[in-house]
Amino acid sequence: MTTSPKTRASKAVSSKSRTTKPAGLHIAVVGAGMAGVVCARTLVQAGHRVTLFEKSRGLGGRMSTRRTEFGGFDHGSQYFTVRDKRFETALRSNATSVVRPWSASTVRVLDEFGHVLASAPPPTEPHFVASPGMNALVGLWGQPLASNTLLDTRVTQIERDALHPDQWQLRTEDSAGGQQVVGGFDRVVLAMPHPQVHDLLRASGLAPELRQALAPVHVAPCWTLMVAYPQAMQPGLPHLGPQWNAARSTHHRISWLARESSKPGRDPIERWTIQASPAWSTKHLEDDAERVKAKLLKGFAEITGIRATPTFAVAHRWRFAQTQTPLGKSHLFDKALGIGACGDWCLGHRVEDAFVSGLEMALELA
Repeated sequence: MTTSPKTRASKAVSSKSRTTKPAGLHIAVVGAGMAGVVCARTLVQAGHRVTLFEKSRGLGGRMSTRRTEFGGFDHGSQYFTVRDKRFETALRSNATSVVRPWSASTVRVLDEFGHVLASAPPPTEPHFVASPGMNALVGLWGQPLASNTLLDTRVTQIERDALHPDQWQLRTEDSAGGQQVVGGFDRVVLAMPHPQVHDLLRASGLAPELRQALAPVHVAPCWTLMVAYPQAMQPGLPHLGPQWNAARSTHHRISWLARESSKPGRDPIERWTIQASPAWSTKHLEDDAERVKAKLLKGFAEITGIRATPTFAVAHRWRFAQTQTPLGKSHLFDKALGIGACGDWCLGHRVEDAFVSGLEMALELA
């Protein structure tokens, strides 16, 4: 990351607040991944009141980190790059405590049988990770929002507020089935995968034009396997298998795999995260997790030569993982209703795409 002047937009994400348009709106942001947290944080810094809703038990979205007794797994986003100056400025302003460069030795898988080229071309841009896990960056930026964040809270419907018809109220449900109505919102932002945006708006009978705008977007699923080999922690045996730390492929059923312990600030136990290709994940989307685990373990052995049985092996399915056809603009906003939508799917599938989408959604409202 190279130093650059702060811009108007980047100041909105830094620790400094700004005021442009009249402040004082109460805004609901649904979804606490990168896009949702950046949007909410920027709005708060602009002087608005924000309530953040998240159906999971923590922040992060696909930047989540799975914690286990053997160490953490970045089972969603593996790393990020920095191209947008606003993202660069935000990272330099208030994220240097958790962001680390990751210089992985990467190979390329040449064919469907897992044959490996000795090395891949060096990356054209630096790769970064958050430490001790990818969710640390979203967690850091979400700290100022903690008192107004509702975790384990799924929004099931958006409707006009019963007491103030010019405002919105959200019906919610927690994992135990408890229901609640939270109202008094002037604006609503849906920072969710686009099919979930569509389904929530349809269930609420709202925004048909906004729903129609989502039609061209296509996001592929991803099956991810996490494996750990604590038996590798022996004198004279620094790790199992290959000398390289990551591999990518366009031909094999596994499109990416990485040695988690090679990332800075990670636990030393030998751990790998293995991600299936979009095509394979789509074909096997509804397969049993144990069947998927067996198939991906076989592919993992083909590529790495590691045939030992892992002590820990868990498969995780992301239904909406990698954008194949993006929206083509940073966000959607129905001004008449005061309802917007943002997410990486608007621009691509990179972490930075989610940042830019959430930022520009907030600037639309701020």
